[in-house]
Formats: sequence, structure tokens, C-alpha cells
Amino acid sequence: MPQLSLHTPIMDITITEFDEKIVSLDWGWSPFQEPTPFLREAKKQLDAYFDGDLLQNFDLPLDLDGSDHQKKVWHAMLDIPFGETLTYGEIAKKIGSAAQPVGTACGTNPIPIIVPCHRVLASGNKMGGFSGEGGVHTKRALLILEGAMEYTADIQQEQLSLLD
Repeated sequence: MPQLSLHTPIMDITITEFDEKIVSLDWGWSPFQEPTPFLREAKKQLDAYFDGDLLQNFDLPLDLDGSDHQKKVWHAMLDIPFGETLTYGEIAKKIGSAAQPVGTACGTNPIPIIVPCHRVLASGNKMGGFSGEGGVHTKRALLILEGAMEYTADIQQEQLSLLD
């Protein structure tokens, strides 16, 4: 399957397509690059997102492979607007599920960022988890990029403590 990697402010990512649909977004750089016109368009949209120029949803066809429940969760995440968040419980209520299976589905999201699992928080608007490279630090960076969270002195101190 064709892949294309790109540098982002948070880390390198690789997008994979099959039949002109995104099937995965992975953390890291792939040695197997095949930049198709479709992947170039996906890269263009991701670059615009990270540059702060994409203030709407991505306009890319997706092929989400998972259980019926996972697909319900992923489609609910696609409805969360840029710069906003929902909790696991709020999504569970929308789709008739419980919060824990929603969290599990978020953790198995094959196309993070584009399917915005980072916009899903734990109860009380706590960070919860993030299965992507860098964990909650990456989740927080994406929420700050979108304006859903402010960069505060506490976050700066936390980042500095990681360097120690």
C-alpha cells in the first residue's frame, strides 16, 4: 500500500492509502515512500492543519476497519468540531454505549489526528489517555494547536521537568 511520511511540529507521521482512501496514520517515518497524488493531497491538508490554516474537518475519504462499535465511536469523533472536545461519557451517551468501551475504541483508532481521538477527554475534562506516540503530551499539543486548551505555565513546567 502506498505511504507518505511528513514532518510535523509534534513528530513525524506516515499516512497510508488503499484505493484512494486513508487506511492509517502512524507515528514515525516510513522507509517505504510512494507519494501518490491522493497522498500528496492528504499531506497538503495535514500541513495546513499543523500550520493553523485548516479550520474545518479534513476532506479525505477514509476506510475505517474495525468492529461496528469502534466505527460508531470513530464516526462520533469525526463530528467533534475543530477546537472543541467531548468526554468519553458524552460519546457513550450519543451512541448508546458505556464510557470504557468508547475509551478502548479511541485507543484503537487507526487514523488519529484526522479522526480526532485527541478531542475526547475523561470525565471532568481531564486528559484521559492517548495511544499515540508521546501519550498525553501529544494529545495536549494537538488540543493547544486547535485552541481547545491553553498553553499554561503548568504545562511549560511539566515539559521542562521531562528534560531533567
